[in-house]
Amino acid sequence: MRALLGMPSFVRLWVAAFFSESAEWMLQVALPVFLFATTGSAATTALSVVLGLLPAVLLSPVAGVVADRWNRRAVLAVVCAGQAVVALPLLAGSGVPVAVVYVVMAAQAALASVFEPARNALVPQLVGVAEVTGANGLMSVIGSVARLAGGWAGGALLGWGGLGRVVLGYLAALAIAAVLLARPFPGRAVPRGAARREPVSGGWFAGLRDLTRDRRLRATGVATVLTSVAQGMFLVLFVVFVLEVLGGSEADAGLLRGVQAIGGLAAGVALASLARRVPGAQLLAWGALAVGLISALIWNLAAVTTTLGVYVGLFAVAGGPAVVTGAGLLAHVQSVAAPARAGRVLSTVFAVMAAGQAAGSLLAGALVAVTGPALLLDVQASVYVLAALVLLGRGKGRFGGSAGPGLATVEECRLSSPPATST
Repeated sequence: MRALLGMPSFVRLWVAAFFSESAEWMLQVALPVFLFATTGSAATTALSVVLGLLPAVLLSPVAGVVADRWNRRAVLAVVCAGQAVVALPLLAGSGVPVAVVYVVMAAQAALASVFEPARNALVPQLVGVAEVTGANGLMSVIGSVARLAGGWAGGALLGWGGLGRVVLGYLAALAIAAVLLARPFPGRAVPRGAARREPVSGGWFAGLRDLTRDRRLRATGVATVLTSVAQGMFLVLFVVFVLEVLGGSEADAGLLRGVQAIGGLAAGVALASLARRVPGAQLLAWGALAVGLISALIWNLAAVTTTLGVYVGLFAVAGGPAVVTGAGLLAHVQSVAAPARAGRVLSTVFAVMAAGQAAGSLLAGALVAVTGPALLLDVQASVYVLAALVLLGRGKGRFGGSAGPGLATVEECRLSSPPATST
């Protein structure tokens, strides 16, 4: 961990990630709560979640090629500026039409679909593949702090000052991130000559072939789909759970999403120090199992108590395995994917995750009025457990193996730079 913090380029990306993720959490918490409080409809909230995910699926081919074809640091800076511009209509506050909120969420998601592959492909480039798990752990630490700050700020500003105040905080955080990313990173560049000559569709399919041909990547595919569906269900059901089951407020929703950062901090430090050499697929499996079991406890405890303090503690604990799950998936993909096509492989992974989350959100939004939240919350927790069993059932030996066609081993990928998820 000390060695990573001694790399100036990584540290600058690390700090920029704090501000960009704080901004993202402000809107991610505030907008669904704002829509549910305004319309009283879980289906409306589900639609907003889908609009925030669909661009990642549709723009995956472009996002991956952009991350591999152009300077990744410059891409990140431009995306931050673009996100600030498209959020300006929300300064109208409580008077903003629901349709405008939908458009802004879709535009934000479109830009984020470019941001994530570029950032996660940049990390191995800055720190080297051997340090990817540790770097992901530190990214998770700063992401957890950002989640705590941004999640709480989003809910609190919405409850106390309205949507306009949330947007002002969002714009300030994005401006700082853009300034930090404006100056070039020194270091070895990834060769991009072939990528620039490829058409967008051809370049994306090359990354897709990397993702599907290697059995180490295929081994995590089913689990990724399942955890994404469960996460999509959570995004809708969480709002219903806090506002209706617990009888909480918008600020309470922001607090509960934010306190997951406490467990995430501990998990991030452990990943950066103690678990640096643990295979990413194993981290994904055990993290998903823990998330499922803790989620089941949280949802069913509401029959016994709705005391907010109890759930603050449980959500804080849940943040740990949630970080382990996300960091494990990313470390696994970053270690296996060829550096020159890492952006395309990662964009495909994010597209699969977005599609799964969209499906889970639509499912929850459509069924919650019919079944009530209790049954669906238990289903959501069970899907996480199923994902873990799928991976663990494959056996430890199948997480390894030699690189497949078009992929590089860890030794071949050693260049002279990783990311951050929730219950």
